Amino acid sequence: MSYNPFTGKPDDVLPAAAALGLEPPRYCAECGRKMVVQVSPDGWWARCSRHGTIDSTSGERR
Repeated sequence: MSYNPFTGKPDDVLPAAAALGLEPPRYCAECGRKMVVQVSPDGWWARCSRHGTIDSTSGERR
């Protein structure tokens, strides 16, 4: 099952701000857990306690 990284709900609609790239993900797309998110002037990173960290530069988990 996949979760919407912006709402945390299974297969939910993408919010407009997220579609424009203005909002970092707040929930893990793999498990739906709330992530720790840090936003800075040059980007963001988000960390799931189970699945690791993603950031705005790569969009991939580290």
